Amino acid sequence: MIARVAQNLLAVLLLATAQALAQAPQTVFLDELTSSELRDQVRAGRRTIIVPIGGTEQNGPHMVLGKHNVRVKVLAEKIALALGDALVAPVMAYVPEGGISPPTSHMRYPGTISIPNQTFQQILEYAARSLKLHGFRDIVFLGDHGGYQKDEQAVADRLNREWASAPTRVHALPEYYRTAATAYAEALRQRGYSNDEIGAHAGLADTSLALAIDPRLVRRDLLRSAQAPGIDRASEGVTGDPRRATAELGQVGVGAIVAQTVDAIKRATARR
Repeated sequence: MIARVAQNLLAVLLLATAQALAQAPQTVFLDELTSSELRDQVRAGRRTIIVPIGGTEQNGPHMVLGKHNVRVKVLAEKIALALGDALVAPVMAYVPEGGISPPTSHMRYPGTISIPNQTFQQILEYAARSLKLHGFRDIVFLGDHGGYQKDEQAVADRLNREWASAPTRVHALPEYYRTAATAYAEALRQRGYSNDEIGAHAGLADTSLALAIDPRLVRRDLLRSAQAPGIDRASEGVTGDPRRATAELGQVGVGAIVAQTVDAIKRATARR
């Protein structure tokens, strides 16, 4: 009798879980869920959350200021879907981008928004604390910009020390950002593009990724003239040459970034 009751209870619980998953909205974005929908998804096993980190910065005369924010959201969605048990937090658009007085780095160009590193770390920390409270067990920082990678790691290290006896872990994975400068850049070189073209900021690689993610990020009419001979690239905020950028080349980068990041997340969560 007791065994039968236990079997019936288990069947009811499995049915409720299946119904919750079946009725869940077709989105991986936390901010597109209601509070109760999120609760049900966490209970059903979605306990990995990706925190996409972008930035609002100049990207040369041919690419919009919000490139990082759009790109990291699109790539985070692809990564979450590939993982199958992950959700995506809202994009962090305010990050360290240089000094304000006097202006340094990207702050020398109109439209860039910067916050202090300490403030950025506090925002990351309390986002992670909030997500832990709501039941997430693996919190993954995905930074689309190089300047704050060390801040991500510092916050992850600090929280993991504090939560040593807890089931939650924070992961600051370098693979996401590093792939663009390694596997993607190498794939472009194998196609005959030079390092001077590929560049590190708003060049061929960067612009091709933007075209693949959303063509509206790029002012196509400026691509041919933006890096014409005689133009000082540094004064335009560009490192590289975007003139031969295409969406097809960008898809090479998208594939590499998603594949290597998914693999890194699986390895990190398995270790936990």
